[in-house]
Amino acid sequence: MAGSTPGTPPQTSATGTTAKAAADPLTARLRKRLYRARRTLRRTGVDYFRGDAADWLAFAVLLLLVPLLVALNVAIPAWVPPTALVLPILVGSLLLRPVSLVLLYATAALGLSTESVIHTGERAASSRPEEYVFGVTPGAALVVGAVGVAGLLLAQFRSRVGVPWRGGGSMLFDLRERLKVQSRLPKLPDGWHADMALRPAGGQSFSGDFVVAARTGPGRRMLEVVLADVSGKGMDAGSRALLLSGAFGGLLGSLSPHEFLPAANGYLLRQDWEEGFASAVQLALDLDTGEYELLSAGHLPGMQRLAGAGRWEVKESTEGPLLGLYDGAKFEGVRGRLGPGDVLLLCTDGMVEAPGRDLSEGMDRLMGEADRLVAGAQLGSDSAGAAVRLIETVAKDINDDRAVLLLWRT
Repeated sequence: MAGSTPGTPPQTSATGTTAKAAADPLTARLRKRLYRARRTLRRTGVDYFRGDAADWLAFAVLLLLVPLLVALNVAIPAWVPPTALVLPILVGSLLLRPVSLVLLYATAALGLSTESVIHTGERAASSRPEEYVFGVTPGAALVVGAVGVAGLLLAQFRSRVGVPWRGGGSMLFDLRERLKVQSRLPKLPDGWHADMALRPAGGQSFSGDFVVAARTGPGRRMLEVVLADVSGKGMDAGSRALLLSGAFGGLLGSLSPHEFLPAANGYLLRQDWEEGFASAVQLALDLDTGEYELLSAGHLPGMQRLAGAGRWEVKESTEGPLLGLYDGAKFEGVRGRLGPGDVLLLCTDGMVEAPGRDLSEGMDRLMGEADRLVAGAQLGSDSAGAAVRLIETVAKDINDDRAVLLLWRT
């Protein structure tokens, strides 16, 4: 065929192949860039709501609010006074970083000066300036300045402690919920029941008392529970309790019952806290036979109600030292058995301590109230809230952390 060379593809086919080859890399690059942009946008959005992103959005909104308030003050000064500028300043102190906050303050100061100039001119142009009541008074400027200083101090404090600019409250909430989750008791087999309650001092959200528990051993036939009381109370002890509950939860079940308290004691010593001691009582219970052992580290003894005799028995043992005092501490245990109808009660000292009252008196009162629960058939197969009732009746108004654990068989 004229114009055609053997072995050479037709011109139209070559052109189409070349165009397609050029289009494929272009399409691939566009898709890659689109994917990266989408991933970046998603990560930015997630970081923003987690509090890890820049504060540009909040800064921009608050920055635009300042001239709006200035304009409203000029237009309707009776409804929008000069002190309305404290609104963006207050919100900014909670949302912005210190650098952004200073820029917002500079804008607010400029807005306040603008209001003063405008109202001064209006007063001078007024036919009756003595009746002109609107304007930036020294008191208004002082209020805006004082709120600004307080907000800046707050922002600098948040920056120093590293609290996310917008997620500090949610972080504290997550920590509190984590402590509650770690204090939950595992599900028990038929015939066994437990109830536990924690009440921080002063109605706060964090407590120095905590519980860790786990089903361990072959067939998970062992129940191990540790009730601990960290030195201090409320918020002061809450951070240490959170750290220790995680560490104790990791140790529990990984070591034999007699190795747990020495390991916990060594852990506290390694923290080198100024106020780093804690008391603890450890329960190792065989859920098949009901036999148990209690080991104490400077903690209150356990109390058992014997169903057959209808009386309470204090499970005194050779009380070991507090955790975190010295290395090489030894902890001895006391053994017992929970039969059908028996109740075992563990608590922290906030349940029995009171000014002018001996510990034995507080324990007697606690056992008496627990006996009323048993006599009133309030400890049955479904007795959720029994531990709360004990706190409400025995130690409701005591300004100390309180924890109660009830364990019984039906």
